[in-house]
Amino acid sequence: MTTINEIAPDLFRLSIYVPDFDMQFNHFLVRDEEPLLVHAGLRAMFPALREAVASLIDPAKLRHIAWSHFESDECGALNDWLQLAGQAQGVCTLVGKLVNVDDFSIRPARGMTSEDALSTGKYRYRFYRTPHIPHGWDAGVLFEETRKTLFCSDLFHHFGDVPPLTSSDLIEPTRNAIQRMQQGPLAGYMPYTRHTEGVLRSLAALKPKTLAVMHGSSYSGHGDRLLTDLAGVIKENYDQAEPNAAPNGGSATPVGNSEVTEGPPSVS
Repeated sequence: MTTINEIAPDLFRLSIYVPDFDMQFNHFLVRDEEPLLVHAGLRAMFPALREAVASLIDPAKLRHIAWSHFESDECGALNDWLQLAGQAQGVCTLVGKLVNVDDFSIRPARGMTSEDALSTGKYRYRFYRTPHIPHGWDAGVLFEETRKTLFCSDLFHHFGDVPPLTSSDLIEPTRNAIQRMQQGPLAGYMPYTRHTEGVLRSLAALKPKTLAVMHGSSYSGHGDRLLTDLAGVIKENYDQAEPNAAPNGGSATPVGNSEVTEGPPSVS
């Protein structure tokens, strides 16, 4: 089941909660002259998302499908959307286009830098490169300049079937989620480098008013403060030796001893 909420004017959050992971998978539809979908989603979720989009617009009229980095929940169903919407184009960072997507996609994507602007009609977007934040060389975040919405991808990831939008602090739920992830087989999913704090501070300088979060509640308020605080949370959890690290980069904990769910999450 997909839950639909309008979290800002013309911005709809399409959320699928997966109990096995205790996690929401959120996708964002911008209803405008040239409709934009942020996060193509997992292929297993495509039927449910198509139905949700169809309740808001004609899915065949989608024009832009954007994502942060090459990962199944970001762009797994990209080709399904491109087949459905004949005039749609994928939109990602230039690195993402050159390194990953154009070999995967049935049509070439539009690779953007921060110098490029994308207009959907009333709204104007830029892609800001954020290499390895949250993860992946190709990573970037989309920023809508008119109403100052930052599409955060996995930044501020937190667990639970939570409200669609909050004005409460996301830092503590994010800290708890990072620490929870660090105890399982997906530990170390977000790297920390000497560039991390600077990248997050540059996003804070955009002064976003809405943070569209992929896993968890989106946020309305002073997004710059949360982005600055997030830099400290990432540093305190990742700027240290891995507790289970073995010599020569191996892992001291056998994966077979961990409870890992095989395959994509099921959609009820």
